[in-house]
Amino acid sequence: MLLLAGVLMLVLAALAPRVADASSTRVSLVEQIGDYRTETWRWQKLMGKPRTPTNYSERRVPSSTYRTWVRDLWRKRALVAEERASTPPHRSQWLCIHLHERHPAQGWATQTGNGFFGGLQMDISFQRTYGPELLRRKGTANRWTAIEQMWVAERAYQSGRGFHPWPNTARSCGLI
Repeated sequence: MLLLAGVLMLVLAALAPRVADASSTRVSLVEQIGDYRTETWRWQKLMGKPRTPTNYSERRVPSSTYRTWVRDLWRKRALVAEERASTPPHRSQWLCIHLHERHPAQGWATQTGNGFFGGLQMDISFQRTYGPELLRRKGTANRWTAIEQMWVAERAYQSGRGFHPWPNTARSCGLI
């Protein structure tokens, strides 16, 4: 009897790490899925695209194989969204405007104290209108990435303003 109890304790001790590992793997996969989903949605929001829908099934389905599949699916979606975001529709035009607007030593982080910020020299009103979530989360445009600045400018362009917020540089670039 004593021998049987000893064997049972050894078996339970050997299984305990596996149960803990399975639990931490589940949490890790669910967190990774959440991270990839958030990244996907961030890029989609920046581009003005609707969010990819989800039903959060990874939280309910116990299969780690399924969770791994969902993680890989969201990873792929995040990569595709990032790739699409990296080429705004008027990228070459924004780069031309940037060439004329930016401070040579500061680039996309231009902040010259003239009330305009970033590589496309956006004022606060412009940022508040076309990039309110970035302004709230990151501060003024000189703290945004080049892609974020171009997409905010693209929102203004698509709203009907075209390249007119940059009249002199847009003329220099042959855009108006």
